[in-house]
Amino acid sequence: MPHAARGLTVGLFGGSFNPPHAGHALVAEIALRRLALDQLWWMVTPGNPLKSAREQAPLAERIELSEKIARNPRIKVTAFEAAQHVRYTADTLALVKARNPGVDFVWIMGADSLRDFHRWQRWREIVLTFPIAVIDRPGATLSFLSSVVAKTFDYARIDEGDAPLLARMQAPAWTFIHGPRSSLSSTAIRKAAKG
Repeated sequence: MPHAARGLTVGLFGGSFNPPHAGHALVAEIALRRLALDQLWWMVTPGNPLKSAREQAPLAERIELSEKIARNPRIKVTAFEAAQHVRYTADTLALVKARNPGVDFVWIMGADSLRDFHRWQRWREIVLTFPIAVIDRPGATLSFLSSVVAKTFDYARIDEGDAPLLARMQAPAWTFIHGPRSSLSSTAIRKAAKG
């Protein structure tokens, strides 16, 4: 797990990154800037329980590719979940919280993930652990409004203009951040590679 001193604001950006691409880097840069973060942890997961393990590239390969794409020195590429044998996001966030007292975290996710977020293990617990920033993705701008999570936690949504304050807020708190979008997709890249 990367080091973060007390008082810092840190974004947690997790995913399979199978493979990582410029769209992921764009989300990371938008999050750093719009949320006024000191660091962003680019967390390469060992595997996604909702995705096929057969199509998963080896973890070391995904880490190496992520490091090549994540050029900003404030971005820390990590795969600590594998070393800790953590499989679910709720467990990851509980571990991060326990090991980093005094650090303010915000969970970062693409809007495309919000649609199925209620299928994640203990999704309500995730929302109650850290504030969440949902970054706009192509085709997901309007669908986020109808998601189970957006409806359930509508009362906790803050204005996008207050995004720089999000990391210091008490969960539940979340915002939707509009901005430049990349149409790149890991799924499409894998399909194109297969020919």
